[in-house]
Amino acid sequence: QLVESGGGSVQPGESLRLSCVATEFVYSSPCMGWLRQSPGQGRERVAAITKDGITAYLDSVKGRFTISQDHTKRTLYLQMDNLKPEDSAVYYCAADPGGYCHRPENFDYLGQGSQVTVSS
Repeated sequence: QLVESGGGSVQPGESLRLSCVATEFVYSSPCMGWLRQSPGQGRERVAAITKDGITAYLDSVKGRFTISQDHTKRTLYLQMDNLKPEDSAVYYCAADPGGYCHRPENFDYLGQGSQVTVSS
């Protein structure tokens, strides 16, 4: 229902873009976002976007990451610039059918996960 692409390994300061295509039903969720989880850590909400384009970001990624969406393609994106080693994690595309959008637990639908590794 959510199919991701675009993860990989990069050096600090480089960029990656994650993409996620959703089925029509899942894409109808009022809020979609990207979550991440690194080993031994809890899942955190990196960025979220409502259907009318209101966005929210984790403080540590503000100014470096940009979430966007293409309604015609039912696709969600996460542009990640100036990546840092602490950004290394598995990233999950996610949808929140309830529209709360605030906490990772609100996102009921998850993609398969994409590994992002930032290392010199």
